[in-house]
Amino acid sequence: MHARLIVALALLSSAPAWAAEPSGCDKFKWPIDKERAALTSQDRLKTASGNELAIPAKAVLELRIPTEAKLPRAPERKPKDGTFAGFLRFKAPPKAGAYTVSLSSGAWIDMLQDGEQLKPMEFSGATDCEGIRKTVKFDLSAGPFVVQISGATENNISLAVLPAD
Repeated sequence: MHARLIVALALLSSAPAWAAEPSGCDKFKWPIDKERAALTSQDRLKTASGNELAIPAKAVLELRIPTEAKLPRAPERKPKDGTFAGFLRFKAPPKAGAYTVSLSSGAWIDMLQDGEQLKPMEFSGATDCEGIRKTVKFDLSAGPFVVQISGATENNISLAVLPAD
C-alpha cells in the first residue's frame, strides 16, 4: 500500500512535465526557416486590424482589446481578459492549396473563408525559438479569406501567411 502511494505521488508530481510544450527551434514538426525569416525581417508591413493584404504576407499587426477589435466572427476560443485581438483580410491566394499562418508569439488563429471557419490541417509550435512561436497549415480555396488573431498578450504581433512546402 505504501509503495502504491509513493508511485502515485511521483506520477502526480511529474504531470506538468507531460503537458510542457516543446522548447527550441528544432522542435517544430516541419522546417520553419522561411516562416521565421518572414516574421523577423526588417521589411514587415506595419498594419492596422481590418486591412487587406496579398500572399505572401509578412506584417506586424496592431491589435486591440477584443471588444474594440470588431472581428468578423466570434473567435472559436474565447479570449481571456487582458488579451488583444485583430484581423486581416486577404485577397485570393495565387492558387488553391496549403498555406501556413505563423505567429511570433502565442495567440489563437481563426481562418475564415467563404463564410466558414476552416479547420487546420496541422499545427506546430515551440517555445524558446526567437521570432516564431507557432505555425498552422490551412487548405485554402482560390478565394479571399480572413485571418483572425485573438488571445495575444501584447498589442501587436508579427504574422506571416506563406505557401506551405
